Amino acid sequence: MGPFLLTFLYFIASIVVVAIGLVIFELITTKYKDWEQIEKGNTAVALSIGGKIVGICLILAFSIYHSSDVLDTVIWGAYGVVLQLVAYYIFDFLTRRFSVEQKLNEGVVSVGILSMCVSIGLGLVVGASIT
Repeated sequence: MGPFLLTFLYFIASIVVVAIGLVIFELITTKYKDWEQIEKGNTAVALSIGGKIVGICLILAFSIYHSSDVLDTVIWGAYGVVLQLVAYYIFDFLTRRFSVEQKLNEGVVSVGILSMCVSIGLGLVVGASIT
């Protein structure tokens, strides 16, 4: 398979994994609609979602670096989505003084930044573990 076609397949696979991951994340973790909050200008939610996108894409990128198989990349991406969900619940548990979901819904930017950093940081760690 030529490099242009392979790049296109990775591109499509990545879009699908990220889109499905975001839908799953919204259905499972939030009582509000992420994109409605972003449309209203909720920077905290935008930062949190942006972090999830970058975190998942980092895992996908590391997978591409270490594998020539598109299916492996999709599997790693799905695993990354699951780990991002786990990270969200751990983050929420560790911040027992407040609800991450509630603070994001309220537009508390500091919580959005921290949520983004957790997603990106864990995306790097998971990605680096791919061999």
